[in-house]
Amino acid sequence: MSNEQNVPVVPENAALLQTVVTKQGMFSPSAVGDTSGFGGLVERFELSPAATRPFGGWFDEVADAIVAAAAASNIPAESVFERVSVDRGEITFFVPPAHLRVVMQALRDEPALKFEMCMGVNGVHYPFESGRELHAVYPLQSITHNRRIRVEVAVSDANPHIPSVVDIYPGNNWHERETWDFFGIVFDGHPGLTRIEMPDDWPGHPQRKDYPLGGIDVEYKGATIPAPDKRRSYS
Repeated sequence: MSNEQNVPVVPENAALLQTVVTKQGMFSPSAVGDTSGFGGLVERFELSPAATRPFGGWFDEVADAIVAAAAASNIPAESVFERVSVDRGEITFFVPPAHLRVVMQALRDEPALKFEMCMGVNGVHYPFESGRELHAVYPLQSITHNRRIRVEVAVSDANPHIPSVVDIYPGNNWHERETWDFFGIVFDGHPGLTRIEMPDDWPGHPQRKDYPLGGIDVEYKGATIPAPDKRRSYS
């Protein structure tokens, strides 16, 4: 087996980017002042559009194997993926929350897939994406086939529920807790979904784009620390 990942040839139109929104500041705060020092930063935020068949190389093999495994669970082929993105030689499968466990089980167990390793789950907050504000991103690696992919699930602020996959990929236990802690995504079925870095009584989820960057007094074990914008000058 080569130490270098086998990167397929990707169609030229698969990685074209489209501008989605322009953000200001490092973290795009909206309700409070920006104490990061990057308040004047203006940057375009871009997402890859949906890719179309053929995706290129082994990407189509993986997609076909996932669809075939989902069919065994009576999931229609057209419902398995919300969309597929191919960008910079990497593929991401966007999966509805209801189908996540079937897809992840197939990715681990199907001989044509064999993605033995899930590298965790990362939260992302897109406040401009109405009804799909919170994303959970699962990077997966197949040691058997020397391949890497991503699975992504999007839910709304109003209903931030995604099924846990800890029983499929036990290493995701702390990652799901961290994503709940920092983004507020609820992983249904997790054996102990509690905060992992912030105190248990901490209000809010600190890595969301709408979380204040200043003006919050920190209280922990009886000690009170003034908010950053009250204890130093940013002028």
